Amino acid sequence: MVQNSSVVLEREGQLAHIRLARPEVLNALNTEMAEALLAACQDVASDSDVRVLLLSGEGRAFMAGGDLQDLRKDSVEAAKRILAPLQASISLLDSMQVPVVAQVHGAVAGAGLSLMMIADIVIASEDTRFSFAYSDIATSCDGGASWALPRLVGLRKSIEIAMLGEPLDPHEALKLGLLNRVVPASQLAQVTNRMVERLLTRDPFALKHLKYLLRTSLDRSLDSQLEEERDAFLQCVARPSFPVAIDRFFEARKSRREQI
Repeated sequence: MVQNSSVVLEREGQLAHIRLARPEVLNALNTEMAEALLAACQDVASDSDVRVLLLSGEGRAFMAGGDLQDLRKDSVEAAKRILAPLQASISLLDSMQVPVVAQVHGAVAGAGLSLMMIADIVIASEDTRFSFAYSDIATSCDGGASWALPRLVGLRKSIEIAMLGEPLDPHEALKLGLLNRVVPASQLAQVTNRMVERLLTRDPFALKHLKYLLRTSLDRSLDSQLEEERDAFLQCVARPSFPVAIDRFFEARKSRREQI
């Protein structure tokens, strides 16, 4: 376990778990925490043994945005100190070659929403409340929110969410495409663990290519995407593990039929 006072990085086998750990302030992001988050992301990105990354928050919230007390004292310089490591973390999470799962609860606002949106899979408890929050404090957004939000919910709805700043409940967020699952708070950890365990059984080489193809698809033409898909598919089938996976697939299907 690698622990900073504001961020904890734990490893369990091939799972890496980054926990935001300022529960006394709902994990509000200050300079120290932004730097610790970046260090944790860099650690995970450089570890070839990691196959899934889980993000979560301690206490009553995932992250309630930036630390406004920290920002108010020395606005421009404080913002610069937070933004540089936050932006680097978001970029790393986007390009990371493993699935990133966010387990969220309580308040998810501002930078917390940005961090959640960059994850590949998001599971939320029914007590979660989402808020863009930036326009509430007379700022534009950060953490890639203006990049992720239109890709997830479309341009028109993004403008409404960003400009009006009205909170979203988890079921509305699910309908909009911000989330993958909404579960009772008592089942959040259990459902997340099942999702992580399922991802850990999938071939990491294939998942790496799938993540790359899907995350970069909106920046390419169809013809260009077809070429990227071809190259990735040929790399996958060229490996010795491919015919093994096919045999395993047929064996599993045969077993299911025999059980019927």
